[in-house]
Amino acid sequence: MRFTLLPALLLVSAGAIAGPQCTTADRSTWQDAEAFQAKLREQGYQISKFKITDGNCYEIYGFDKDKRKVEIYHDPVSGKAVKSEIKG
Repeated sequence: MRFTLLPALLLVSAGAIAGPQCTTADRSTWQDAEAFQAKLREQGYQISKFKITDGNCYEIYGFDKDKRKVEIYHDPVSGKAVKSEIKG
């Protein structure tokens, strides 16, 4: 029983850590990553790290216009924030 439970717990915990699923749209419909980041910078964001997640999101780490540390997942098609977290 204990050997069956461990893999199940690992799968559940991995799912809890994973980010959101942002889109299933073809990548040809996504906004250009560089242009998208430029728009955010124009809005006052400072981007420390940018990546494309396994859930097809544009994920940024950095600071918002109020200098608060943020982690935000964006839908790469619409550009809308799907999930955001203010760290401080």
